[in-house]
Amino acid sequence: MLAQPSSTPASCAHHNVLIIGAGAAGLATASSLMARDPSLDVAIIDPAEVHYYQPGWTLVGAGVFQPKSTVRSMASAIPKGVTWIKGAAQFFDPQAQTVQLEDGRLISYAQLVVCPGLKLDWDAIEGLSETLGRNGVTSNYRYDLAPYTWQLVQQLQKGKALFTQPPMPIKCAGAPQKALYLSCDHWLRSGRLGNIQAQFFNAGAVLFGVADYVPALMEYIDKYAVDLNYAHRLVAVDGPAKQATFVRTLPDGSSETLVQPFDMLHVVPPQVPPAFIRNSPLSDAAGWIDVDPATLRHRRFANIHGLGDATNTTNAKTAAAARKQAPVVANNVLVALGRLANVVHYDGYGSCPLTVERGKIVLAEFTYGGKVAPSFPRWLLDGRKPTRLAWLLKERILPPLYWRCMLKGREWMAKPLPAPREAHQ
Repeated sequence: MLAQPSSTPASCAHHNVLIIGAGAAGLATASSLMARDPSLDVAIIDPAEVHYYQPGWTLVGAGVFQPKSTVRSMASAIPKGVTWIKGAAQFFDPQAQTVQLEDGRLISYAQLVVCPGLKLDWDAIEGLSETLGRNGVTSNYRYDLAPYTWQLVQQLQKGKALFTQPPMPIKCAGAPQKALYLSCDHWLRSGRLGNIQAQFFNAGAVLFGVADYVPALMEYIDKYAVDLNYAHRLVAVDGPAKQATFVRTLPDGSSETLVQPFDMLHVVPPQVPPAFIRNSPLSDAAGWIDVDPATLRHRRFANIHGLGDATNTTNAKTAAAARKQAPVVANNVLVALGRLANVVHYDGYGSCPLTVERGKIVLAEFTYGGKVAPSFPRWLLDGRKPTRLAWLLKERILPPLYWRCMLKGREWMAKPLPAPREAHQ
């Protein structure tokens, strides 16, 4: 039976656990809570009609997945026994333990879990919103645009293809270069790469934040003859003129402006906390949800936890991170409610399957501090090298793992870690 939105009058709405956001983090947390205690009164606030498997959009942009395989109705995704409050959160009052929705409804809670995701700030780049989806300008960061990426890749015969990466933090930090590699691989296989100059403009100073994986990635940068540019931030796009404007930060701290022509432009927009989080009592000075990086409990409000892309933890903002965080939050919420005894910890695990060519992936897995943390023995799968097995994992195993395990409270390879002994002393 599909979930139906709640129509409880505002003055009467109260839940033991209230979750903000029905993305990967929110649904996984709700399912993990219900798996531990089916009697729990859990509600989840989200206005969306559909739920997306966003990690699949890279493969949509490469012609591997069909767009429809990455989307399901929200009603079908809400866990059984969980109340779906169809609306958008607007204000938090931690002292009163209430959340006000945009339509004026007021919901109270005993425990609050906040995981609304982040905002893709398309308007931060001048002229971008007006030209997205036409004039050769695309992005795999949007469901409706990923098919246009594949259309452009197939159609481009010669010219300049630009790929951009904004300043950190962003979700799935490897996604900007995944689009680059898969596009170049198609052009190489079709005999066109010699007539296409691929350029990668990264606002950061390194290709990838964990050094162990960089050598394998650089081999593909060289293989595809990519013009690699660091410290370049996209600031404006003129679609009809097919020009992209970058600000380059020079070693002495000064900057210069460069205009680059393009035939195809794949843009990854800057990413920021949602305004209702940034302007709330829950945020840190930078606007992110202020949580303890191990317990994921809010630093100031003991009955609030946060996870997913909107927190200020230093892990990679990926679905794999949310998969590991959700059981931690579920456990620790139940501890706070007095229904479990022991707090558990999140170690910062994140994973980024870097699709370096069709059929091979460099599987980056790491915890806080960039410590490499492989899930498989090296003899079976060495994530530092491109492998066919990692591709099969990404293409065949991870989608059903997402829909049937992560979103259903089945914590295969995601059991939470006991808190270190010193944490109890």
